[in-house]
Formats: sequence, structure tokens, C-alpha cells
Amino acid sequence: KLLSLYSLCNIIGSGIFVSPKGVLENASSVGMAIIVWVTTGIITAIGALCYAELGVTIPKSGGDYSYVKDIFGGLAGFLRLWIAVLVIYPTNQAVIALTFSNYILQPFFPSCFPPEGGLRLLAAGCLLLLTWVNCYSVRWATCVQDIFTAGKLLALGLIIIMGVVQICKGHYYWLEPAHAFETFRDYDVGLIALSFLQGSFAYGGWNFLNYVTEELVDPYRNLPCAIFISIPVVTFVYVFANVAYVTAMSPQELLASNAVAVTFGEKLLGVMSWIMPISVALSTFGGVNGSLFTSSRLFFAGAREGQLPCLLAMIHITRCTPIPALVFTLISTLLMLCTSDIYTLINYVGFINYLFYGVTVAGQIVLRIKQPDIYRPIKVSLLWPVIYLLFWAFLLVFSLYSEPVVCGIGLAIMMTGVPVYFLGVYWENKPQCFHIIIGKMTHLCQKLCLVVYPDMVKNPVPNPQKKDQNKEDDKSPQMNA
Repeated sequence: KLLSLYSLCNIIGSGIFVSPKGVLENASSVGMAIIVWVTTGIITAIGALCYAELGVTIPKSGGDYSYVKDIFGGLAGFLRLWIAVLVIYPTNQAVIALTFSNYILQPFFPSCFPPEGGLRLLAAGCLLLLTWVNCYSVRWATCVQDIFTAGKLLALGLIIIMGVVQICKGHYYWLEPAHAFETFRDYDVGLIALSFLQGSFAYGGWNFLNYVTEELVDPYRNLPCAIFISIPVVTFVYVFANVAYVTAMSPQELLASNAVAVTFGEKLLGVMSWIMPISVALSTFGGVNGSLFTSSRLFFAGAREGQLPCLLAMIHITRCTPIPALVFTLISTLLMLCTSDIYTLINYVGFINYLFYGVTVAGQIVLRIKQPDIYRPIKVSLLWPVIYLLFWAFLLVFSLYSEPVVCGIGLAIMMTGVPVYFLGVYWENKPQCFHIIIGKMTHLCQKLCLVVYPDMVKNPVPNPQKKDQNKEDDKSPQMNA
């Protein structure tokens, strides 16, 4: 039950407060948008089942990075890591931070959109504050997560309850079949593919349990149980939240709002409408914190395999927080804020995510062929990965057709990892001067951040009051690591 709750909290995030507009805009009708939400939930469940088999067959933390590396080799694994470090995590955090800004500022600009500069500055402030919290204390970071999780549960609970009340009152015009499929523009297969990308962002986090497979108790039983409980519940919540939205707003009103839940609350809550932006802001604030908190696991897995600089796997000598990984994530996320269009960012992360989801699921079939006799505590029918890959091919081909620039940039960023891999990982006999430079840079960063390898934290930190020697004679193992 706790594992299912953990999975629910990872999946349900800010996506449901920002994706409905993108899904509806590309789906072209309310009925098609609801079909997209249901179908995305089903495909997510199929993908999660495939990942469950891989998770217990290759029981390594690191999720799809570890699976792709073991099945397809170092280059494929590195590209997954590279794109996650440069695009997926920073973009995800930028989207959530911008959503936080939108919901904070929208009530102050009731007749127009908030200024882009204000959105970026507030999002940057949110990221800086939460990065500091995560650098300062693991306990503080987990407390923030626990407290702010209540925000999204309150907001979604209010939305669904008010939606049920609206339906009971007879306000379901846009849910009637005669009106649900009224299009505000012609259907387009490419745009429908983009609506799936927008919806998939809200379901992001379904594979987080695979990042901690080594730490799960009895994963053979608990992993599929968590999937069977959490994903249907999430699908139910997302579908009914979107149903609730259209009981109070027309499609045109929903598309005109950059903060859908705020507009929904203003229409139904009256003087209590302030509850909705505060609840969503709390949810998104916790979402940024959770993303920062979990991203360090992937950095650690990559550094442990020798595919990322060792500095990113180091932690503070007393606080045990991964400061270098957090600072790196902060910098890359701040760069993503240069694009304040949330829906373009979602297309970036959705396309690249689905690209590697498909590669990972294809790896399941390859592993069945290469190692048919390997022990598989969980073994699903090959029909499920085939269905997933067919949907995957449809999604990528038509997304690339509809948004060639956005998807092309994502692919170009991914391919920049090829020379980096051959120069930084594959090329083992590097000149001695290269090792000296990297060593000095690492040592300097260690001194600035006071970080060492995790196994060295057990060594006690010397008491500075007992030091009566010159600073050059400091023999602290933490500083000389």
C-alpha cells in the first residue's frame, strides 16, 4: 500500500493543472480529449508492466538508463543519460516552475496573461529556493515534499467533487455525445499525436519505481501490485478532473486560460476561489522539490557506471546532500526558462521521453531473444510490448511531422552526446594532461562544495579548533579525496 501511495504521489503532479489545455487544443474536441486521457492511461499501464519485467530481470537502480545500457551497450545507455541530464529533468522542472508562477500570478492579472518576465523571475526564484533547501538538508527536502503533497490532493479533490455536483445539477452540456465531438477545428492526426504527448506529461513519473528497484522489499510482488493500483487510480483522477473542467467551462474558455484550475475555481467557488490557486501553487512547489530530490539518483547511477563526471556522485561531508548534482540541475533548468512557452517545453520532453520509452520496451523483446532462459520473476506476454511499440511508432512519426522543429531540436541535442561519449567515456587512453586538468577541476569543486564520495562520509570531520598547523598541512581525508 505504501509503495502504491509513493507511485501515486510521483505520478500525480502539476501536469494535470497544465496539460488539459494542450490536450484539448490539439485534440480539437472535448470527446477526443477525454479519449486521449483514457488511452494515455492504458498505454502508461502497458509500459509500466513491461518495465516491471525489466526491473526484476535487471534489478539495478537507474531505471531505463540501466536497462538500455545493459541490452544495447554503453553508447545507447549514455545517450539516455545525456538526454535526461540535458533535456528531460531540466525541462520537466522548468515546466513545473512556470506552472507555479502562472498560478501565483494569474489572480493578479484577471483580464490578461501575466508578463513573461515576471513568470520567469518567479520560476527562477522557486528553483533557487528549493535547490538551496535540497542542498542544505535531506530532512528539510522530505518535509517540504510531505507538506506540499497535500496541496495537489486538496486541489484535485475539490475539482472532482465540484464536477460531480455540477453534473448532478445538470451542467453536462459538453459531455453529451451530440456536443462532446463538436470540433473547433478539423481533426488532424499529427495534432492528435501532439495531444498524446501533452497528456503523457501529466502521467510522467510512472517509471520512478524502477529507479529504486535495488531498494524495494520483495519487488517481484510489490512492483506489479503498485502498478495495478496506482495507474488505474491516476487515470480515474485525470479523466474525472477533465470532465469536471468542462462542466463549468466551454472549450473556448478553457483554451483561453493559462491557469485552468484558477478559472474553474473562479466560476464555482465565488469568494472562496482563492483556495484553488493556493492549492495548485502548493502542489507545483512540491513538484519542483520532488523532481530535484529524485534527479540525483540518475546522476549517481551514471557516475557509478563511469559515464558522468565523478563529481556528480559526491555528497556534502556533513549534510549528505548531492550538492554538485543539484547545482548542475539548477543551471540547466534556468537555461530552459529562456523559453517560457510551457507547451513547447512539454513537446520537447514528451517526444524525447517517448523515444527512449520505446527503445527500452524494444529492449525487453531483444532480451527475450538473446537470453530466453534468464530468470524472470515477472514475465508478461509479448503482446503488450508489441502494442506499446505500435502506439510508440504512431506517436513519434506524427509528432515529428507536426512539430519538426521542436522534435528535430530534441534529436539534435541527443546526438550531441555521441562525440561526448567517444571522447569522454569510450576513449580510455587519454593524455595525462587531460587527467590532471579534470583532477584539479574536481578537487577545486570539492573544496568549494565540501563534497566527497558517499563511502567517505563515515570518516569523522576533524575539529577545526584542534588544528594548529598550517592550512597547507591539512590532512582531512574529505578534502584530499
